[in-house]
Amino acid sequence: MTLEKMEDTARDPRPMSSCNGRELKLLLHAGTVWLERHASSINAMNVFPVPDGDTGTNMLLTMQAALTEIETVPDDSAAAVAQATAHGALMGARGNSGVILSQLLRGVASGLKDRAQFDGADFASALAEGSTTAYKGVIKPVEGTILTVGREAAEAAQAAVDEGVRDFLPVLERVVVAASDSVARTPTLLNVLREAGVVDAGGQGLYVILEGGLRYLKGEPMEMAEAPEPVPAVVGTAPVEGEMEWGYCTEFIVQGQGLDLEEIQERITAWGDSALVVGDEQTVKVHVHTFRPGEVIGFASSKGTLHNVKIDNMQDQHREYLVMGEDVDTAGAEEEVDGVGIVAVVSGPGLRRVFTSLGVRTIVPGGQTMNPSTQELLQAVEATKQKGVIVLPNNGNVLLAAQKAKELSQKNVVVVPSETIPQGISALLSFNHQADLEKNAAAMERAMQGVQTAEITRAIRSVKINSLEVEEGEIIGLLNGDLTASGETVEDVALQMLEQMDASEQEIITLYYGEDVTQSQAEELVDRMRERYPDLEWELVNGRQPHYYYIISAE
Repeated sequence: MTLEKMEDTARDPRPMSSCNGRELKLLLHAGTVWLERHASSINAMNVFPVPDGDTGTNMLLTMQAALTEIETVPDDSAAAVAQATAHGALMGARGNSGVILSQLLRGVASGLKDRAQFDGADFASALAEGSTTAYKGVIKPVEGTILTVGREAAEAAQAAVDEGVRDFLPVLERVVVAASDSVARTPTLLNVLREAGVVDAGGQGLYVILEGGLRYLKGEPMEMAEAPEPVPAVVGTAPVEGEMEWGYCTEFIVQGQGLDLEEIQERITAWGDSALVVGDEQTVKVHVHTFRPGEVIGFASSKGTLHNVKIDNMQDQHREYLVMGEDVDTAGAEEEVDGVGIVAVVSGPGLRRVFTSLGVRTIVPGGQTMNPSTQELLQAVEATKQKGVIVLPNNGNVLLAAQKAKELSQKNVVVVPSETIPQGISALLSFNHQADLEKNAAAMERAMQGVQTAEITRAIRSVKINSLEVEEGEIIGLLNGDLTASGETVEDVALQMLEQMDASEQEIITLYYGEDVTQSQAEELVDRMRERYPDLEWELVNGRQPHYYYIISAE
């Protein structure tokens, strides 16, 4: 439902004492519209100044999946709408923020079970159950995150009910105020947020969704006073024409005022191929084949209102999860066989070749800024012929979605919690085709513990973290996920990372160079490093990964 249609939908002017299924649908649409307007600014609330902030986009795509699910649900039952919302959000959940949001919605749906409509007290109880469910879904809950915001919002709702407030609208008002205050306090609970000078992005996303629903109910405008800052341009260049290997067919319409068609064409074209950007200052139609739909959506949402968003996995369209190099053998695919299959999340054509060369038969395209959904991971797991499946997320922001796919699968699934590409590769090297699922998973998890990962990219904003001051535009290095180095050149930072990795104590150093690094540049860097560390074994691989000039593995 578009904002215009929502504004045309008449509401009962009397104070809202309860909420039925129809009204719940409108609230969810309003919350998603408001989130859409803030997606770019939420993306920018990244702790580290790296070009992979995607919390707002992940939460938006999760909510859009929920809205798609409720479109055909009869609106005479709030319980039915809530249940469909939870299911759609779970299947479409992307990134840790999207998964936690889906668990909040799941708990709320459970709390509203069998209710055709609900009042403020029911809402407070449902929010409490939503918070409890979300906390249970995270192995190591951390305060100062979306979990805290959800819990404190639920506590505020219950406090209002304890004071005798029963109507839905005033309880929601208390919830929104509490969520806003909770977000503002997140830096006091997480040192890394305080040092980075940002609030928690996931908590902000939840607040925005709640605020959007309240603004609609109160008849307040759904337009912001000024547009958020656009997402900074990503590191790297577009793939060379003809090199695009599947990815996502991304389509949508942008509506706004004074749209710069030429600017939008330039930015969209840089993100992929088969790009079509047409329209005028009020409406622009976009079509592009890209490996970065999250970035495309994030940029577009900073320009205006998005409509008819459609993202299709072209890899699915060609053949459900095509393996790089050759199609999966479909002979007997309907029958499960003994053994262990592996599903890996990988971004970059070169890196995908590395994984398939190590025996991975099912690749899910994804990684930074393009976290696959729970449903995409589940489909990949179910597409394997083996009865046992090991999932390698290879990204910390994919772990929760992988765990949810495991819970939903009918197969015997183990998630080996690899958070980086080098960890995933090291895990694969320990895989034994003769061993069973449990033994392989244990061996793979042990193997990845001995790997150090360094990532080199460019800072998209100035920040001070762990006493390290970084200026926007500087080259930065992350060691095992922590920002630890900065410098003027890639070479300088690479050498700093090697020192921090105690390279002289290692045996093998592997450099995976990204899509914006030429082979000659990579070879020159390795030669310089070899001069410094002549006794090490060096490997150079064309990973063609986005965002990062180099991913360095030391073991």
